[in-house]
Amino acid sequence: MSSKYYLAVDIGNTHSVIGLLKDNEIIRSWRISTNKNITCHELAPIIAFWLHPFDLDLNNLSGTIISSVVPPVNQVWLELAQNYFKCPFLDAHDVALKIIDILYPRPHEIGTDRLINAIGAYQRIKGPCIIADFGTATTFDCVSEKGEYLGGSIAPGIYMSLEALFSATSKLPLVRLDSKAVSPIGKSTEEAIRSGILYGFAGLTDRIITELEKTYEHPPTVIATGGLAPNIFSLSQKLQCMMPDITMEGLSICIQTAL
Repeated sequence: MSSKYYLAVDIGNTHSVIGLLKDNEIIRSWRISTNKNITCHELAPIIAFWLHPFDLDLNNLSGTIISSVVPPVNQVWLELAQNYFKCPFLDAHDVALKIIDILYPRPHEIGTDRLINAIGAYQRIKGPCIIADFGTATTFDCVSEKGEYLGGSIAPGIYMSLEALFSATSKLPLVRLDSKAVSPIGKSTEEAIRSGILYGFAGLTDRIITELEKTYEHPPTVIATGGLAPNIFSLSQKLQCMMPDITMEGLSICIQTAL
């Protein structure tokens, strides 16, 4: 039986991650800026260029699944699948609702990325877990011992906070983060901002997780994911493991289940 290739798309407010799946294996992923104004005709040659090294073209895909928190972009990917891929197009939120039991009063209000993270994390852990996702927003999602989605917490994102400091003050600069170690005592304005943001978010992370852990009968595994997770992981006392591909893994489970 020949392998099937799928495209899994995770559209966030700032960045989008596109993963190429071979059956249930993630063989490559790309991260691009989320562009609300891009058209399917502009996206098509980009995707074709990415597929070429794998001896694939746009007609080789067996399905596309999309997780999105940016509704205007959804239609572009639907048109891309219809006009170029000519393969089934799945909304990950609809699929996720059929896979995971949700102990939440209004399931349709939950961000698709949060449900997909929960599905991917439980597949890995096979037990209770908390997923801390450091993206445009900082989200904390709780999964029960039985794999049920319980809910969680949402806090501002790291870059959102940096931009708020810059836009709301007259003299503070817009600071970019890097991989260098950060001293708690900043010796310049930029260093002081990095210290305040990173140690502040590490403290926020640990306090929220401490409170969430109290709701569990057995200690959950605490997972860090998202583009900014490496900046917080080493400063946190509660984050236990890094799983950068957890969203792609959740999307892989969804598309394998649905098709």
